[in-house]
Amino acid sequence: MKTTKNSLLGNLAHLALLLGAFALAGCTTTQQQRVGGGADTATTPTSTTIVQQTTTTTVDTNQFPPPPVRIKAGPSEPFVDADGHPWLTERGFVGGNWMDWGEREIANTKTPRIYWSEIYSMESFSYPVPNGKYIVKLHFCENYDGIMGPGDRVFSFNVEGKEFKDFDVWVKAGGPQRAYVETVEVEVTDGKLDITFTPQVENPEINGIEILPVQ
Repeated sequence: MKTTKNSLLGNLAHLALLLGAFALAGCTTTQQQRVGGGADTATTPTSTTIVQQTTTTTVDTNQFPPPPVRIKAGPSEPFVDADGHPWLTERGFVGGNWMDWGEREIANTKTPRIYWSEIYSMESFSYPVPNGKYIVKLHFCENYDGIMGPGDRVFSFNVEGKEFKDFDVWVKAGGPQRAYVETVEVEVTDGKLDITFTPQVENPEINGIEILPVQ
């Protein structure tokens, strides 16, 4: 009987050890499944592609043909200058008034017709062009008989960020009815060439503008 009792106790102890080991193994297995399940069910970040739409501005090439271009200010018909270059009628100015002086002698030029008319009291000028570098030639001539000498007409203008202050046509040209051309090289980065005019004494005036790509 003692042997049987001892054997029974031994079997019970062995069974308890087995149950404990099984329970421990079950807990470990469950924990591993949670970790594994978490990895499998994690949300994978998705990438979003943003497509930027580019707005294309259509330029009327009849009204604004691409450079090289020469624009006559004031009332005029298209014409060809002494060097064979065509000139367009006025366009691109904001504000201002016209003056037609009629045919007259103009010194310092082979094509006096450029200076027979003008626009004055204008605020600005803008012309659509491809981005790049340009030579801009601004044509001036003092024809108004109310301007009697230096200092009677003074204004400033800005060509694509390049400032011309205290500009006096009489002084630059050396007197009335004498042509003067101011030349400046600029770089356009926004698709249009801009000029602004600021009056100081009397009104700004201009007779023509050339826009020539830098070769």
